[in-house]
Amino acid sequence: MMFKKSMVSWSVAAALLAMSGGAVASGFALIEQNASGMGNAFAGGAANAEDASTVFFNPAGMSRLSGKQIVVAGHAITPSAKFSGTGTPGNNNMGGDAGGTAFVPNAYFTMELKPELKFGLGLNAPFGLQTSYDPAWTGAHQAIKSSIKTINVNPSMSYQINDALSVGVGLNYQHITGELSENKGGALGVAVIQGTDNAWGYNFGALYNVSPTTRVGMAYRSSMSYTLKGTVTTSLPFANGPVSLDVKLPDSFSMSAFHQYSDKWDVMADITMTGWSSFKQVKIVDGTGATISNTPENWKDTVRVALGVSHHYSDKWTSRGGVAYDQAPVTDAFRTARIPDNNRIWLAFGGQYKVSAAGAIDVGYAHLFVKDSAINGTNPAPALVGTYKNSVDIVSAQYTYSF
Repeated sequence: MMFKKSMVSWSVAAALLAMSGGAVASGFALIEQNASGMGNAFAGGAANAEDASTVFFNPAGMSRLSGKQIVVAGHAITPSAKFSGTGTPGNNNMGGDAGGTAFVPNAYFTMELKPELKFGLGLNAPFGLQTSYDPAWTGAHQAIKSSIKTINVNPSMSYQINDALSVGVGLNYQHITGELSENKGGALGVAVIQGTDNAWGYNFGALYNVSPTTRVGMAYRSSMSYTLKGTVTTSLPFANGPVSLDVKLPDSFSMSAFHQYSDKWDVMADITMTGWSSFKQVKIVDGTGATISNTPENWKDTVRVALGVSHHYSDKWTSRGGVAYDQAPVTDAFRTARIPDNNRIWLAFGGQYKVSAAGAIDVGYAHLFVKDSAINGTNPAPALVGTYKNSVDIVSAQYTYSF
């Protein structure tokens, strides 16, 4: 019984992490799906349709591409999360910087089946999180290591209905893995859970040419429902065993606009809404299927808005800039040490160089100014009370090849 009670609080924290987390986009969603959009802070993502990465942002955008194209991109994401405050009595170890650099890759392929019909395939990571504290820090009873990784396979089709309107649809197969740990104290020591599951989802979009220089796009990505099954490991073998929890990653809806102001200048805008309010409770079950805990969480939907501009110096060189405001889904009352997340402002810039008629290199950089995050975590006791100072730096690079 003592083990079960101990594991309830641990599993609730695990479930909270699985539905929250990263300091990059809303919750622990990863918007870093190309480098060509990084310099614009991903403004206009559903309307740009600049390259094959439109498979993720709006599959209808494939109608603007001809022939075949391959995009390969990578992102070095470096969040910083530094805690100051109180936790375990007599322990002044603040845990160091819980952030660390993670590498996130993406790859896309598009091809023309008919002039009006295009096929695309995306390989990406729509969600992810990685934080790690000193094992002896003052909040080790609530969190030590937290890692969530996803891999998504996204085949897509687009169809050009007429000169003005295109539509697109995609299927998503997603695999999730997680590892979480915390110090339960006493004979149990450090508890570790590892879990995995697969899920199916879909996405669709439309692209409308208002004029030869202006277009608008909309895109929707469905929620993804998992039953994450994991194995608990502690220093006491008899206390080890299975736990599982149902989690639902949020859906999202984007509206974007792109306008070619002149031969040299493009402007774009974007608003994205993410449905984190679906995360209202955490229901934990043990290996027999019995409910151990049913905890309310009360998350909120989020909105992200972005503005961007591109300047074409020549046929080979393009520079980009962008700003964005991104809400976090968790409020002060529900913030945990695993996810010291808060609202943030993006400042981004980047550029493109066309190395040949067939090849282009894109680079981008963004700094995210994250609001200081108050925490008063009481589950499990003792309370972890203090403030997090957070920031994020992202460096992206991409190669595009058309043939």
